[in-house]
Amino acid sequence: MTSASPLRVAIIGAGPAGIYAGNILAAAVREAGGEPSIDLFDALPAPYGLIRYGVAPDHPRIKGIVNSLHEMLDSGVIRFIGNVNYGVDLDLTDLRAHYHAVIFATGAIRDAELDIPGTELPGSFGAADFVSWFDGHPDAPRDWPLDATDIAVIGNGNVALDVARMLAKHADDLLPTDIPSNVYAGLAGSPVTDVHVFGRRGPAQVKFTPIELRELAEVPDVDVIVYEEDFQADEHGEAGVATNNQLKVMTRTLRGWLTKEQTGASRRLHLHFWHAPAELYGDGRVEGMRFERTEPTGDGGVRSTGEIRDFPLQAVYRAVGYKGSALPGLPFDDERGVVPNDGGRVLDAAGTPLPGLYTTGWIKRGPVGLIGHTKGDALETVGTIIADLDLLAAPAEPDTEAILEVLEGRGIRFTSWPGWLALDAHERTLGEVDESPVARERVKVVARDEQVDIARAEIFVA
Repeated sequence: MTSASPLRVAIIGAGPAGIYAGNILAAAVREAGGEPSIDLFDALPAPYGLIRYGVAPDHPRIKGIVNSLHEMLDSGVIRFIGNVNYGVDLDLTDLRAHYHAVIFATGAIRDAELDIPGTELPGSFGAADFVSWFDGHPDAPRDWPLDATDIAVIGNGNVALDVARMLAKHADDLLPTDIPSNVYAGLAGSPVTDVHVFGRRGPAQVKFTPIELRELAEVPDVDVIVYEEDFQADEHGEAGVATNNQLKVMTRTLRGWLTKEQTGASRRLHLHFWHAPAELYGDGRVEGMRFERTEPTGDGGVRSTGEIRDFPLQAVYRAVGYKGSALPGLPFDDERGVVPNDGGRVLDAAGTPLPGLYTTGWIKRGPVGLIGHTKGDALETVGTIIADLDLLAAPAEPDTEAILEVLEGRGIRFTSWPGWLALDAHERTLGEVDESPVARERVKVVARDEQVDIARAEIFVA
């Protein structure tokens, strides 16, 4: 690479991991005396990945991350190319022909498995699918079967609390958000009265964050209920709490709910600990769930007590984690759900780096950690690329317009950054003209074709 020959890099995935990687890479290449030329591809017509399609709509603080991501893309250093499906519209051969290097930042969007009997029954849902529905993902179904009065959510992470809160919350209280019209209509018709969240460990081992927990107490007309039996002695857990301020805050909050008087709200959100999922059962659909009561082992683990408990339920949401998906042309560790790598360098089955191929984010390290971890991932991967600069093969077609000509020749209706700005403005306009009794910042457009039409300025009216 020389100053007269820009470093052409493709990034697959326009969520935070991909955007941070592009922004950090651009600065690093310039510091190394080169000129970056970065294309950011995504299968969706709009950018931001899980920030747009994986975060509950009533999280304005988290969604505020979009502002910094917007600045990075709006600077013009990174070119956004949306509605392009890697492995279908473009393959690895195409990318190698047009770029010095490729960074895969595709994240993890499918549900991890809960290996117990009955998960195939109607009424058993993956949390990732439900999140996609309430966030208006263009590839999710438009309707969702919200016909249960008693619901279980399995898991003790932030996604579990998001799902539980969205199920328990009254639809009208979501109107100030960007919730799509079809999602509002579905939630408005829900007959739910009780949502139960189950974790196999104790209150000291929860994986959610204080803000997620605090938000539960702020949901109108929903009482939060915890149980005295779940606060059994756990010396190992208590020792962990003593050295972790976040856990200290959360256990204090949970214990405070033990003595909080119930208000008689129309909906209740129950938090259960020391319950290991054992089986979903029902005749033709979910009618209940069986749990095995657990207890602490003293070293951070849990063991069965032999006590079995059944809960009558009509729906179960499995929020036990996400998992990455294999990418065409790349090696894949199916057990961990990641692309094998060393510091971001993609490795083949023998552990040898594949030249010019890199990875970052959840597809690199697994679906754990927050935005800060994503930045750290990007820094490591970019450092690896900079170390490899002299090893990167020059592309046969380095011209920046060549890849767009390939897409056009294949009839791919790709979107652009100006197109996203048009779609963004359109959604904000929908919020302004919405007849809801509360002000709405935007109303999210759901249908993929409609998003693409607007982004390509075929039907957009300012």
